[in-house]
Amino acid sequence: MFTQGQLVFAGVFVVAFIIAMVYAYGKDKMLHNQFYKGNYKILLGFFAFIFILFMIKIFSKH
Repeated sequence: MFTQGQLVFAGVFVVAFIIAMVYAYGKDKMLHNQFYKGNYKILLGFFAFIFILFMIKIFSKH
C-alpha cells in the first residue's frame, strides 16, 4: 500500500515532530507553570461532564 520511501519519510517525520514538541515544551515550561496553574481542575471537570453525559445515555435507554 505504501512504498518503502513513504514509510521511511513517515518515520523520520514522526521522530522529528516528537523531538520538536519536546524542545518547544521545554522552552515554554516556565511560562506554563506561571500562567496555567490549576488547569487540571478544568480537565477533571471536562471528564466529569463526559462521564455524566455517558451515564445519562445509559440510564435513558432503560
